[in-house]
Order: sequence, then structure tokens, then C-alpha cells
Amino acid sequence: MAPTQPKAVAKPAAATAGAVTKKKSTKKPRNYDLGNGVMRFSKSKMFHKKAKYKFIGKKNPKPEKPKKLTVVVKQIGGEKNGGTRTVPLKRRKSFYPTQEKIRASSGGRPFSKHVRRIRPNLKIGTVCILLAGRHAGKRVVLVGILPSGLLLVTGPFAFNSCPLRRIPQRYVIGTSTRISLGNFKLPKHFNDDYFKKNKKCVKRTVKRKEGDDIFATKKEKYVPSEQRKTDQKTVDEAVIKAIGARPDKKVLRGYLKAAFGLRSSQYPHRLRF
Repeated sequence: MAPTQPKAVAKPAAATAGAVTKKKSTKKPRNYDLGNGVMRFSKSKMFHKKAKYKFIGKKNPKPEKPKKLTVVVKQIGGEKNGGTRTVPLKRRKSFYPTQEKIRASSGGRPFSKHVRRIRPNLKIGTVCILLAGRHAGKRVVLVGILPSGLLLVTGPFAFNSCPLRRIPQRYVIGTSTRISLGNFKLPKHFNDDYFKKNKKCVKRTVKRKEGDDIFATKKEKYVPSEQRKTDQKTVDEAVIKAIGARPDKKVLRGYLKAAFGLRSSQYPHRLRF
């Protein structure tokens, strides 16, 4: 018997006609990163290499679009009729509503019902620094957070003459000093309506009566109500009692009485409050 011949290995199928095989180019780009964000050529160097200066000031004029006709001129017979008439292609509306339609709302909640998010370092009992308003620079104690997202703070009034006030959290620096108020809770009537200014108490010029001097003007000064005074006392008593229970009460009292300020060699982004 003749010896068996080994089977021929199958050759790979030839590429079909028309198919082009793309090879990955190993060539580096002209401008590449040398490391740490440093490019081989600068912007000004690439500006000249790409010859971008040739295209400065060149503008390609846009082709003018044909305007749509809104009116057609028609010939009219007769000697005394003018000869032509301009007729609009679209007829005008024959009916115009007397009232605007009531549009349906998008269903989104108004701003007053948005969820208020307070910064995590602003918790009840935190000593804050006011950055704006009449009492800017004073150190106050955060007593509560109102439903509108405003912070309710107090001096106390005996320390730095700052009464119960509402203030946005963006105008406040929260420090690391915190006073534990214990089981103290704000009265239920403390809301945004309670702290709104009464229009009658705002400073305004009183109308002149008959017989009065023309140049005599009177101004009504704001006077806090008795309810406001009693509420101020109850809140301040709780805060002062919590301060007195601390071992560093003398230092903390002086800290609250002193105003905040920066010297020439101090920078706020380097300070740790």
C-alpha cells in the first residue's frame, strides 16, 4: 500500500473584491501630550503651523433665501378703479376673542412649596457669624429653622443687642462652636407670618393736617409689641442657661459679645471657623 500523504492545510480565503482592509496608523499626531498636560507645541505655534492666519477676516456670504410672498398684485378693469389691487394671500381672521384663554398650569410646585435644604453644619445651637444686614459681624446662636428655609437666630439680646431675626443661610458662616439647648423647643406661633413687618409700624411720613406747618413731618417709629418682648425673653433665657452650664462660659460670653473682623494678614479661605 502507498503511504498516506498528509492533508494540505487550508489556505485562508482571499479577500473579496472591493473590500478594503484598514490598517491602524502608528504615526503620532503632530501635537501630542508630553506629560502633565504639557503639549509639544503651544497654541501660538499651532496657529502658524496650521496656517490659520490665512482664514482670519474671511467670511462666506450666505445665499439669500427667496422671500415668501404675502401679497399679490391683481389687475382690475375700469378707468376709475385704480388699475391694480394688492390682495393678501392669507385671509385675515374673521373672529378675534375678547379674552385670553386660560392656560393650564404645568403642574409644577410653586417656589413656596419647594423642599428647603440646609447646610449640614447649620444645626440648632450652632454659633453663626452674620455677614449682612444691620447686625453684620455679630456672632449669634441658631435657634430654629422656619418652614420657608430661613434661619431664626438670636444674640442673645443681652450680649450683643441682636434680637430674634430671620436670615438666609447664604448670609451666615457656621462655626464649629455649638451650644446644646437640650429639650428646648420653639413656640408653635413662631412662623414666617409672625416675623413679617407690620406696614403700620414701618417708618413713614404722616399726612399733614389742616393748620399744620408745611415743613413739619412726623415719622412713626417701630415699637416691638409686648408679645414680641416676652418671646424674646423666653428664648434668650434658654440660650443663656445653656451657656452657663458650660465649663468655658466666660470665654463663650466674651466670644458672643465680640464682633467678627479680619486683619490685614488674615484671609477667610485660610481660617477654620
